[in-house]
Amino acid sequence: MFIFVVMQILKRLFDFYIHASIHVAFAVLALVLMTNHMFKQSFDLPMAGFAFFGTLFGYNFIKYEVYFRQKLTFRKSLTSTLVLSLLSIIASIYFFFLLEFKTQIAAIVFFGLTFLYTVPVFSTKKNMRNWSGIKIYIVAFCWAGVTTLLPMMNFGMDLYQDIFVKFCQRFLLVIVLILIFEIIDLKDDDPTLFTVPQKIGVDKTKKLGYLLLILFYFLEFFKTSVDSIQLIVNVILILVTTLFLFFANENRNRYYTRFWVESIPIFWVLMVYLV
Repeated sequence: MFIFVVMQILKRLFDFYIHASIHVAFAVLALVLMTNHMFKQSFDLPMAGFAFFGTLFGYNFIKYEVYFRQKLTFRKSLTSTLVLSLLSIIASIYFFFLLEFKTQIAAIVFFGLTFLYTVPVFSTKKNMRNWSGIKIYIVAFCWAGVTTLLPMMNFGMDLYQDIFVKFCQRFLLVIVLILIFEIIDLKDDDPTLFTVPQKIGVDKTKKLGYLLLILFYFLEFFKTSVDSIQLIVNVILILVTTLFLFFANENRNRYYTRFWVESIPIFWVLMVYLV
């Protein structure tokens, strides 16, 4: 009985960790730390704090803003998430004002995209997320920008060739991760979303993902200098991501993506300290 109660408590805590967007916030933070490592920069608390808490608030805003916009009853089970989101926006605002001015301007652009992605604009009742096929590119662009461009801008670095290579790699990696999500969510997604699996099928989506991972790897050779250790780490990353893509199907539970797939960036940054 005691073990059962403990397991129930742990499951509730784990579900809160996932559904309150804490895990995805750690994934974004991991990519920021990965950028710092790649360009041999020290830990930047304002940037790390802004990325983590901004992601936490942003994702919860995307998930739950409909409750406020349509004046729906807010479930009691979401109270903790609401409190966490409020604390997160306070923290993200605090860290925002610690960023460099040009980083703040760029951050506003990415937040603006998040806002347009979520809230209906113009005279329609649709947001950018409902625009056919555009979701994957907006999410990938924002993740790549926040985790590569913003950290380097905050260090005062000029956006030279290597940074743009990393931006492109990050963009491709996030697209592949989203493809896995879209395969898992295929049965539940609105047909009008025109996700990649809806348009070309699961098999072709996986082949596209494999192709993007190959492109991700060979982009490394377009840097001004090539790090052999990073090449090894990238091979391991690609193999792990390929396995998740290969075994993805509509019958997988949500933990497959919301925990395991979103753990890939965390696994990636941990590897650089182990390899």
